[in-house]
Amino acid sequence: MAYWLGVDTGGTFTDFVLLGEGEPRIHKVLSTPSAPEDAILRGIRELGLEAALATGELIIVHGTTVATNAALEGKGARTVLVTNRGLEDVPLIGRQNRPELYNLTPAAPRTALHDTPTEGVDARLGAGGETVTPLEEAHIQDLVARVSAHKPESVAVSLLFSYLNDEHETRLGRALEAAGFPVSLSSQVLPTRGEYERGLATWLNAWLAPRLRHYLNRLSEHTRPAPLAIMQSHGGTVAADQAADRAVNLLLSGPAGGLNAARRLARDLGRDHLMTFDMGGTSTDVALLDGDVRLTRDGRIGPYPVAVPMVDMHTIGAGGGSLARVDDAGLLHVGPQSAGADPGPACYGRGGQAPTVTDANLVLGRLQPEFALGGSLQLDVNAARAAVARLAAPLGLDPDAAARGIIDLANEHMSQALRVISIQKGFDPADFTLVSFGGAGGLHVCALAENLGMARAVVPVRAGVLSAEGLVYAPRKRELIQALPAEAGADTVDALARALDRRGRAELAAEGVAETDIETTVSLDLCYQGQSSTLALAWEGDPAACEVAFHALHEQRYGHRLVLPVRRVNVRVRCQATARSPAPAALAGGAGAPAWHARLPELSAPVPVYRREDLAPDQQLDGPALIFEPVGTVYLAPGWQARVHSLGHLLMTR
Repeated sequence: MAYWLGVDTGGTFTDFVLLGEGEPRIHKVLSTPSAPEDAILRGIRELGLEAALATGELIIVHGTTVATNAALEGKGARTVLVTNRGLEDVPLIGRQNRPELYNLTPAAPRTALHDTPTEGVDARLGAGGETVTPLEEAHIQDLVARVSAHKPESVAVSLLFSYLNDEHETRLGRALEAAGFPVSLSSQVLPTRGEYERGLATWLNAWLAPRLRHYLNRLSEHTRPAPLAIMQSHGGTVAADQAADRAVNLLLSGPAGGLNAARRLARDLGRDHLMTFDMGGTSTDVALLDGDVRLTRDGRIGPYPVAVPMVDMHTIGAGGGSLARVDDAGLLHVGPQSAGADPGPACYGRGGQAPTVTDANLVLGRLQPEFALGGSLQLDVNAARAAVARLAAPLGLDPDAAARGIIDLANEHMSQALRVISIQKGFDPADFTLVSFGGAGGLHVCALAENLGMARAVVPVRAGVLSAEGLVYAPRKRELIQALPAEAGADTVDALARALDRRGRAELAAEGVAETDIETTVSLDLCYQGQSSTLALAWEGDPAACEVAFHALHEQRYGHRLVLPVRRVNVRVRCQATARSPAPAALAGGAGAPAWHARLPELSAPVPVYRREDLAPDQQLDGPALIFEPVGTVYLAPGWQARVHSLGHLLMTR
């Protein structure tokens, strides 16, 4: 019997979900940011899985933040960027977007790109992929010498029009690898139009890959012979030995797990219009599922655009550990700074002094001192109240009022994030069900739904570790993309799709996936002539039908269609093999009686407090009420009702 372990490393906690025989097991430990594998190995020990690890019966699927944290903290490897001579400044010039519209002398933020040496090579391809200036052997040797002088840990190569003809990049890559340097080629990382975005993706991959490789090597040493898979940003997994070379594809590794769980939840509930809200200790991730997980090539990580396919998700610095402060003008702020795992919120008793959202929830009674976060972390209500009181004094408020202000402001930040992925993209939140997960999400779900005019919400079973559980459900997948030549016809599209399909199937076969288990879907990116942004549509081999569908989709998304030619820009191929993880068992349930009643400062009468494992299938709950478990708490607000689903999900209505 194989056991499946999902491991999601977050900024505050590392979450574990074990599926196999019997009831699912869940666990949390505090993260160890300087060496994330330490928390993972500690969790495996505390779950008693050393024997299954040693025999290879344990299958580990991991969502990692190593690449994300390295990018945000500017801690990538020493990297040299190679491009065509004369284009060395393109990465710094970028798109010249102005974040401050009325600032006539804006100062460009300094990033790691400013410290990246760039070397040009005397070679050039034309817009059709034809050779304009040949790449001579002398040019290659000269470039290798110049790159070697920088003593890099990694090299990125991004040449003009290499997405149509990769000959020059391939020759440079072979020479640089022969000189001992790891190399990332744009024709492999992102073979599409957009010199700036393609170059940035290639540089990010080269810049982050050594850090990710070192981490995965350390983790693999401790987990062998157990199979280890890593979640990618597009929602599919890749074997650990292949993951290090595609670091740019792991920038949303952890958050993508929650969307896989949400997709499974949609199937269980028969609801395909979901808005997800994943609130952890450090940040909140929101996304929208309209039948399936939506992908985008317009993502960003910190100051960097990331044009590789990734789940369409919006992230803000608002979580349970978000710090509250009063500025010099006497205004209250919450986040984006976080108390993190160490020292954490004041109520953790680890030396934190500043109040956080978690402290405010404890002061308001929505978290109870009897609750132990992660099953073992006791909460200090006196420390929380003292921290909030220090904030309340300059505001002229009592601690309860200050705590309500912290919660209301955090809720507004998160509501605005949900508006970005719904209203700003033409979707009415009232048509969707709000799905809350993450350790802190259940405390805020009712308020956020009310802010957005939503009447339905769901808090899934094991919501506090749902991202970790979603890792186990993730398919083994490759999302491949290739730019199309100008005026590409159906035959060209089909030929390129077949080539991408062969590549994707070969990579999955290397992971042990049977040919018969792989399903392939093909889509096209299209746009009107003169546009730079594209829309993706399924490709059935009929260009005329595809154009008709594009006009309709453009009108639905933007409210109008144009009388302009439609251009076929990229072909996309998805090769996917569904994971065969065991399904969790139905809810056993209990008597459904409250464990105790608690007084909340905001409410006149005591509210029932339920242990979630004691709830019975089909039990009805009326707010206000608290439902707690070791990995999260749900605050069922006044005016809300909840019904317990047969699998344990809380189906909430207003």
